[in-house]
Amino acid sequence: MTIENSAFTASWWSVPGRILRKEVLPVLTNLRLAIALLLLIAVFSISGTVIEQGQSPAFYQTNYPEHPALFGFLTWKVIQVLGLDHVYRTWWYLGLLIVFGASLTACTFTRQLPALKTARRWKYYQEPRQFQKLALSAELDDISVQSLKEILHKRKYTIFQEPEKQDILYARKGIIGRIGPIIVHVGIVTILLGGILGAMTGFIAQEMISSGDTFQVKNIIDAGPWANFQNLKDWSVRVNRFWIDYTPTGGIDQFYSDMSVVNNQGEELDHQKIFVNQPLRYHGVTFYQTDWGISAIQIKFNNSPIFQLPMASLDTKGKGRLWGSWIPTKPDLSEGVSVIAKDLQGMVLIYDSTGKLVDTVRTGMSTNINGVNLKIVDVIGSTGLQIKSDPGIPIVYAGFALLMLGATMSYFTHSQIWALKTSDRLYIGGKTNRAQVAFEKEILEILDTLSSPAKT
Repeated sequence: MTIENSAFTASWWSVPGRILRKEVLPVLTNLRLAIALLLLIAVFSISGTVIEQGQSPAFYQTNYPEHPALFGFLTWKVIQVLGLDHVYRTWWYLGLLIVFGASLTACTFTRQLPALKTARRWKYYQEPRQFQKLALSAELDDISVQSLKEILHKRKYTIFQEPEKQDILYARKGIIGRIGPIIVHVGIVTILLGGILGAMTGFIAQEMISSGDTFQVKNIIDAGPWANFQNLKDWSVRVNRFWIDYTPTGGIDQFYSDMSVVNNQGEELDHQKIFVNQPLRYHGVTFYQTDWGISAIQIKFNNSPIFQLPMASLDTKGKGRLWGSWIPTKPDLSEGVSVIAKDLQGMVLIYDSTGKLVDTVRTGMSTNINGVNLKIVDVIGSTGLQIKSDPGIPIVYAGFALLMLGATMSYFTHSQIWALKTSDRLYIGGKTNRAQVAFEKEILEILDTLSSPAKT
């Protein structure tokens, strides 16, 4: 009874294995499938770059209306139904990555590794007729195997020869070229794993912080289902100062943020000046300088203390950026003026209640408005930060390094040469997996070198 059960169990488990070998593996290792998957991944990756990711539904309704639909079909409904607003986290995109990775892995184990094993396995040719099967072969008179061995050694061949059989030789070089495709596959699979890890555990946040303020990362706009925000509670970021460098013509040259990472006790843990393409990185979180604004204006009335009033962005219908605020000039708020600024160069426009421009002042200057001496002390800027966490980036970088290494290794040609010395003749033959013309030239040079002493 036990023997029958064991036989039944073995038979049962052999069925999935047989299905895997005969039905699943041939499909996974199909080159057309791999190319189709790669094209689909490329197309949807491009769509994730073109279509803004992680925005609000209102954003897509405004920018991708139903009438008229972009390209005749792309509307906000299509985007949300297909998940094109978060392409890299959709089940079908991750599924494409997994199937493509499985295809590469199956190809590696069923084709690349056996090819490497075959290349490493060799045997001596002990009969002259065996050389007739090679694409390149020749016969020479009165030439020793030792002479050929010295030439091959100079050409960086690895030589195999048994001590008791000095009339037989096998040599090869470029075995690394057989390893290259395997490394390429490993690199691509590593990149896919890094991308999946980043999509599932990463997050994106945005913050607009006034100069001098301290904040914790909380405004998360997009996050993976496995994202961990616990470590964000242990530290904060202080924007010590934000400023803009302008060109002589008044254009923006660069904007900067001097930032400090502080713990919950206010102690500084890190300090760095960031600007475009020079982010702050701390504990796997990267802070990019992406935008700027004006958050407040500091003023004084006569000899009063300094007051700080917020400034709001004004709707200019796409005609530039302006920020404004209303400043009361009487304690009962019955009268006041509007102030407008367009940048951080210090120029402030002052308008009365009728909308008439009454004065233009710079920071540090004063003006008399409604019988009050109004001094513009400073215009406070704010820095726009895009904050990202992607734990998969180191893995992706490692994958790219492996990919480049494997591609370089693949350029090496795997060449093999056999030799057999009979009583009066030396048989030479060889083959290569690529660069056939170069290998033929090399064989001819070897034959010419072997023959030249005889000619002299």
